[in-house]
Amino acid sequence: MKLLDGKKTSDEIKAEIVKEVLKMKNDGKKMPHLAAILVGENPASKIYVDNKLKDCHEVGFDSTIYKYPETISEKELLQSVEFLNKDDEVDGILVQLPLPKNISVDKIINSINPEKDVDGFHPINVGRMVLGIPKFLPATPYGIIKLLEKYKIETSGKNCVVIGRSNIVGTPLSIMLSRNAIFGNCTVTLCHSKTKNIKEICKTADIIVAAIGKPNFVTADMVKDGAVVIDVGTNRIESDETKSGTKLVGDVNFDEVFGKCSFITPVPGGVGPMTRAALLLNTLAASKR
Repeated sequence: MKLLDGKKTSDEIKAEIVKEVLKMKNDGKKMPHLAAILVGENPASKIYVDNKLKDCHEVGFDSTIYKYPETISEKELLQSVEFLNKDDEVDGILVQLPLPKNISVDKIINSINPEKDVDGFHPINVGRMVLGIPKFLPATPYGIIKLLEKYKIETSGKNCVVIGRSNIVGTPLSIMLSRNAIFGNCTVTLCHSKTKNIKEICKTADIIVAAIGKPNFVTADMVKDGAVVIDVGTNRIESDETKSGTKLVGDVNFDEVFGKCSFITPVPGGVGPMTRAALLLNTLAASKR
C-alpha cells in the first residue's frame, strides 16, 4: 500500500506555480488576483478561506477577502459579485459555500462571470467540461486528476466506482474520468444513496472514489485487493483520542482498507490540499487569459 500524499503533491504544484509567477513578475505582468467572498461565521468556511488565501500568498498571488454578515440579502450579495465581475484587477472569484438559506446558491454562482469562475461551478464551465473543451474544471475533481497524474496511476480501461453524485465532486469527476483523455478512459459507475448492491459494485472497482459524506462508509469488504482508493470525505466525529474530543475522518475506514489497496489518500492530507492546488491552477490560467 502506498499513500497518495496530497500535501506533498500540492507543494510540488505550488513550487511550479511560483516559477511561473516570478517569470510574470520579471516580464512586468500583473500578478494573478483571487477574490473570496465569505458570508457568515461558519468556522469551517473561515478556515477554508483562510487556507486558500494563505496559498495565494505562498505562490505570490494577490488576494482579497470580502466578509459579509449572515444577514446580508441576496440582492446585496449579487451586487458584490457584480462589482468583482467588473474589476479588471480580479482574475478569479470564489464564493465560499454554504450560503445562508435565504440566498439561492444557484443565483449567486450563475452571476459570476464564467471567465472568473475559478471554482468551475458556473453552468457554462460545466457545459464546457461535458463537451471536453474546459476552461475551468471543478477544483476537487481537477485536484484528484492531478493526483492520479503525479503518481502515474493507470486509468485507461479501468473500472471506476464513484460514490456520491454531488455537482461539486461526484458527477463532474465521473464525467472527467470517462472522457477520452490521458487520465480518463475509465468505465465509470456512479453510485448514490438509492443504489442497490453498492457493496458488490464496489468490489468490482479498480478505482474507488468515496464522496458520499458518511464517515467510514467504505469498509474492507467493499474493496478488492490492489484497488486505488480516493477518499474525498471530511467528517468530524467524536473521539477520545484528541483534546478537542473530535477528530477528522474520511468516507473510507482507513484502518480497515489500507492493507488491501495499492494506493489510498489519507484524511487529512489527501484530496483537501489538491483541491486548493487546483484552485491556484485555475486562478493562474484565468490571469493568463
